[in-house]
Amino acid sequence: MPILLPAFVLGGTGFILGILIFVVSKYFHVEEDHRIDDIEGMLPKYNCGACGYAGCRDMAQGLLAKQAKVEQCKPIKTEAKIALMKHLDELFKSELELKKQ
Repeated sequence: MPILLPAFVLGGTGFILGILIFVVSKYFHVEEDHRIDDIEGMLPKYNCGACGYAGCRDMAQGLLAKQAKVEQCKPIKTEAKIALMKHLDELFKSELELKKQ
């Protein structure tokens, strides 16, 4: 029995810490804006930094905050650039309509 005591203590400690991690992750959960994922999906995903941002996700956040312009993205193809500009225009128009109401 003395040889099993450390295993029980370690297993019990792991179980308690696992429950604690689960509870803390539920309490401190942060919802991300799904629009960032949509915009990032329309970018080329090279994460090259040519736009001045650390990667495509940061560029998407900048576009959503109106701090960046689509033209800053160097490797984006013309069709994708047009589609992204239309998407952003629709997104910002819908935001304006919601603010007016």
